[in-house]
Amino acid sequence: MDALAQWFEAVVQWLVALVEHLGVLGIFIMTFLESTFMPIPSEMTMIPAGYLVQQGKMDLVSVLVASIIGTIGGAYFNYLIARHFGRGLFLRYGKYFLMTPAKLAKLESFFAKHGAISTFIGRLIPGIRHYISFPAGLAQMDQRAFLIYTGLGGAIWMSILLALGYHIGENKELMMTYFPMVKGALLVFIVTLCIFYVWRNKKAAKKLLINEEGSSPDDK
Repeated sequence: MDALAQWFEAVVQWLVALVEHLGVLGIFIMTFLESTFMPIPSEMTMIPAGYLVQQGKMDLVSVLVASIIGTIGGAYFNYLIARHFGRGLFLRYGKYFLMTPAKLAKLESFFAKHGAISTFIGRLIPGIRHYISFPAGLAQMDQRAFLIYTGLGGAIWMSILLALGYHIGENKELMMTYFPMVKGALLVFIVTLCIFYVWRNKKAAKKLLINEEGSSPDDK
């Protein structure tokens, strides 16, 4: 455990120095890469950035804006790859990956109905935020909606990480204590949001059905 703590401290110090050296450009580059398929955890960039904001070495608004733009840019890069190249590959070779044209059509239908909530929530879940852009692009989700909900989800996640870095800084003991608590609270928020979304959709579908059954042929 001591070795892990020392490694964590060394990585944080290196990232603090890197982000401080590159400034806002470094924030943009790191968050852009993190939002593609490269396995760079955003917390390894944004928590040190929050610490630098607390030290007065970086501007909060500039850091947050750069991180959101980087998040959107990296996610959109993945989206475009999947949109322009993924569909043809899956239609040609999808049978080798258990992706048939029928399944692709179902994916398109799902993102047409639930793309916004899926993209938003996907940006908040570790391990999924890197890849949620691929099914969205493959399903040809509306680009404007994709960018908006990617930005909203990214803004929430980046704000959380900046706040952690601002209030905890380089204290690895506090970080290891509070970060799991933050992820737990975020999970509760996601589950609650999903329940509300399903409830609202069922309520809207029930209301529509009642209206259709209540209308007479003369009304149509």
